[in-house]
Amino acid sequence: MGRLDGKVIAISGMARGQGRAHAETLAREGADIVGFDISSGLKYPLTPIATPEQLRETVSLVEDQDRRCLAVDCDARDLPGLTAFAATAMHEFGRLDGLIVNHGIWSMAPNSWELEEESWQETIDVMLTGAWKVCKAFVPHIIAGDRGGAVVLTGSVNSVQPQPSGIAYTASKHGIAGIMKVLATELGEFNIRVNTVNPGGIATPMLLEGGSIEMATKYRPEWISHNRALLPVEWIPPESVANAVLWLMSEEARYVTGAMIPVDSGWVAA
Repeated sequence: MGRLDGKVIAISGMARGQGRAHAETLAREGADIVGFDISSGLKYPLTPIATPEQLRETVSLVEDQDRRCLAVDCDARDLPGLTAFAATAMHEFGRLDGLIVNHGIWSMAPNSWELEEESWQETIDVMLTGAWKVCKAFVPHIIAGDRGGAVVLTGSVNSVQPQPSGIAYTASKHGIAGIMKVLATELGEFNIRVNTVNPGGIATPMLLEGGSIEMATKYRPEWISHNRALLPVEWIPPESVANAVLWLMSEEARYVTGAMIPVDSGWVAA
């Protein structure tokens, strides 16, 4: 038996990276997966945008675990699209037990006052407002099931620490912590737990493709470097974050809510 047998979990940003690791890990433990990602419409991130082929590959990886997977190309900024997809998922599966708000982008400037206004707005719209929209679309279906459930939002070490040269990212991740705390308070009466995972440097395309980490290290080598980790690792594999998410989704964490769980090799402690 799996730890999530019979559950249906929704995941944003599912095409690759942490989202793919979440989908594959949760499916291995018995969950059916509902997920989406975006393949166009972003201007400022250095990392190449996810592709429909990557999303289809994630679907195949879930189906290889003998689980069902429903996936669409959808923008976290598109509330009507999210609402329609959540309704379709309910029609297909008849239930929703959990939500992982995982999508994100990363953009930088040498200093906060040098960031372009459009870049600021794009990051806030995708990562902060988009997180709220995903919750708005999916959480009511978890409530309606009257079985309890779990919501996990992807925070960051930058939910509690600054990232110089990354003002929009830092502001968004601090905001994610606030969303989590409010939702944990509101959803407790429905036995729905809400937490964040706060990753450090994770080996995903956001970090390692397109020159993002090279630019960040150039701007702020003293702040953005694996050298701040306490453990002898370079970049953390996304499966390590997925294992933390699995625990938060499972009954093993049934009394854990309102918490920020670091998966950062001691980055915040340093």
